[in-house]
Amino acid sequence: MKFEKFIERLQQQKETMLAVLVDPDKFNPELIRLANTSNVSCFLVGGSVLKNGTVKKVVDAIKIISSIPVVIFPGDEKQLSSNADGLFLPGLLSGRNPEYLIGKQIKMAPLIKKMKLRHVPMAYLLIDGNRTSTTQKITRTMPMNPKKIKEIVHTAMAAEYLGYKLIYLEAGSGAKTEIPIRIVKEVKKKVTLPVIVGGGIDSKNKVKRVRNYRNNDAAN
Repeated sequence: MKFEKFIERLQQQKETMLAVLVDPDKFNPELIRLANTSNVSCFLVGGSVLKNGTVKKVVDAIKIISSIPVVIFPGDEKQLSSNADGLFLPGLLSGRNPEYLIGKQIKMAPLIKKMKLRHVPMAYLLIDGNRTSTTQKITRTMPMNPKKIKEIVHTAMAAEYLGYKLIYLEAGSGAKTEIPIRIVKEVKKKVTLPVIVGGGIDSKNKVKRVRNYRNNDAAN
């Protein structure tokens, strides 16, 4: 029920919610403890590619420290855990590599069923953050040009019509620039889905700026 309640809050879009992305290769328990006192709504666990860490170990470790919902944000079928509260099942709609449009999802499907993982389909739109991201390298896809707002908006609209329940606008880990507010505004005007914004948000000031999207008519 924890995942369902979190998704219900997200879909109501009455508040700007803060999530913390946890890379299993860089897991830091102190970050989890800090999140417990920082009004964090959920942890997203996963990465484009993992070298040392495992999603299952990190999910279990977070649950010992925190009662905040833990949601898997997988890069591939190996990044699943039945102990997570839920799963954001991504489709990389910004690219045209069939492996990340449907191939990885086919590999995940039987595991999701076996693990009885609660899940929500999420449209993943990678936007250029002025730095080549790991996602770009691993998926062999190009990010969308932030200046081509109409193309980004139309992709988000197509995602909604295809049945996705969330839109993720991602600038990529370590991005030099965050997603421009104007893009979030325009997407929110044309879709009714919750919009998640990530990438390059690595300081308190950047978090505040993103959370103020709602004050600039760009909720979530």
